[in-house]
Amino acid sequence: MASVGWCIEKRSDVGHEPGGTETVLEAGCLSIIVLGASGDLAKKKTFPALFNLYRQGFLQSSEVHIFGYARTKISDDDLRNRIIGYLIQGTASEHSEDVSKFLQLINYVSGSYDTEEGFRLLDKEISAYEQLKNSVEGSSRRLFYLALPPSVYPSVCKMIKDYCMNKSDLGGWTRIVVEKPFGKDLDSAEKLSTQIGELFDEPQIYRIDHYLGKELVQNLLVLRFANRFFLPLWNRDNIDSVQIVFREDFGTEGRGGYFDEYGIIRDIIQNHLLQVLCLVAMEKPISLQPERIRDEKVKVLQSVIPIKREEVVLGQYEGYTDDPTVPDNSNTPTFATVILRIHNERWEGVPFILKAGKALNSRKAEIRVQFKEVPGDIFKCQKQGRNEIVIRLQPLEAIYMKLTVKQPGLEMSTVQSELDLSYRQRYQGVTIPEAYERLILDTIRGDQQHFVRRDELKAAWEIFTPLLHGIDKGEFKPTTYKPGSRGPVEADELLERAGYVQTHGYIWIPPTL
Repeated sequence: MASVGWCIEKRSDVGHEPGGTETVLEAGCLSIIVLGASGDLAKKKTFPALFNLYRQGFLQSSEVHIFGYARTKISDDDLRNRIIGYLIQGTASEHSEDVSKFLQLINYVSGSYDTEEGFRLLDKEISAYEQLKNSVEGSSRRLFYLALPPSVYPSVCKMIKDYCMNKSDLGGWTRIVVEKPFGKDLDSAEKLSTQIGELFDEPQIYRIDHYLGKELVQNLLVLRFANRFFLPLWNRDNIDSVQIVFREDFGTEGRGGYFDEYGIIRDIIQNHLLQVLCLVAMEKPISLQPERIRDEKVKVLQSVIPIKREEVVLGQYEGYTDDPTVPDNSNTPTFATVILRIHNERWEGVPFILKAGKALNSRKAEIRVQFKEVPGDIFKCQKQGRNEIVIRLQPLEAIYMKLTVKQPGLEMSTVQSELDLSYRQRYQGVTIPEAYERLILDTIRGDQQHFVRRDELKAAWEIFTPLLHGIDKGEFKPTTYKPGSRGPVEADELLERAGYVQTHGYIWIPPTL
């Protein structure tokens, strides 16, 4: 893969449309600072993503340096030893030299998250690197990745603003990446946004939702707006329901205390699945400029009507409260099915079913668009199931269309089959990048298309905050379900009431070579 030279910075925030003239500025060296460097997120996701970008040539060792920062008092080598196992996991031995070179790009600084001493030392280390590269003051680029709990975002951002910013703007920049969860409800999210917004401008803030970096999620806009036969079908006249599903076949497993504070709606539905809904339901933007796309996503969220109590099913798997970190009387749902309804011309009357759960009978994430039945069914085949487009986000990425075809043979009988685009078979030898790789690269390039804007975040919390407050007050009680099941039977009953027709006897089998 061709390498990217970091002496050129394309500024996407100047407002030019694709195809127009972009402002191209000289930029100095790049410093990537991972705050919370000793934590699980940094070890398992952030550093491996940076390594893969380095290995593919997107980060050049001559022009980039990585700094880890955390409270833990360890040495440079200690940090390198902590992360090396996550870098080489599943990586062929021929990349061992790349691992060694990458690790030499990493230095570690220990310090508190709310006092100036550590951040002054961090700034000193970054500045020393910039001077070593003869970078003109203010022309360097500093990317701060906050792999930290949201509770420390305000203090960390204040320290960065006060002690670690570029001193001027000569083509360089300072950007921060913040992880979810962005608050626990509308008020806390707005408070957090205000605190960070007082320190940084919106173009400097990258609220990361890794689902937006997934290959099949990124394919949604292409699938919808670059294919003629989808354009006239994608509306309430043809589509009967849309399901966006996230299923895990394991429970909280060591994260019970953290999970119980948030629950499945805050952890998965309010962010990941709602982001996918926006891409499925949004109108065609006038261009691919990031702000044009984000404008359309906000319009979708603002068109969602209040959630009806009778269109919510909550569940909690048996044994959840056996975790010693979970209260015995916990009301936190580990499963939820919620129907959202969009009040606009395209989607009036179409249920958008968001479903997520832990300790279920399978692991997958997918979008399932079910079409209305064929009027005047002369083949008497409606009982076999309806046409569907299924977009499999993980695992085994695929797009397949369920349709009715003639059963081979002398009889005129019909059967459900599919047109299948399975990525592993179709794109052999092509490595699908991890979501974090793509999003970190987008941050460096200044492309905010796949990041959550403040008004988008607010609109999302406005949808779910009343429901979440009701759960917190005990007004909604989760139904117990057995681990390894489909979840509460009430959820299937809700889908049936919403009009979803399950296909019996059909199972999608990923194709093999």
